[in-house]
Amino acid sequence: MKVISNFEVTKGYEIWKKAFESNEATRQKNNVKVLAYGHEKGNESNVYTVVEMNSIEDKQLKEPNMIESRKNAGVNHASLKITSLVE
Repeated sequence: MKVISNFEVTKGYEIWKKAFESNEATRQKNNVKVLAYGHEKGNESNVYTVVEMNSIEDKQLKEPNMIESRKNAGVNHASLKITSLVE
């Protein structure tokens, strides 16, 4: 399943990107493959990720260490939108 996430970052794109890239081992452990990530042209606060995983539960959204990691990276959880693609 492919999943697109969109959210606002409050500490800047580079801080988020560094934290995101540092979590690669956790993604691999949970069979989450990153297909793409980046920000909207002209708006570094509006970030998108596209990942492939077995199920939405693999995203580990509620795992305490991932919540803390996203918080430290400046992810505004109120802005988080997740779309699961069919096909």
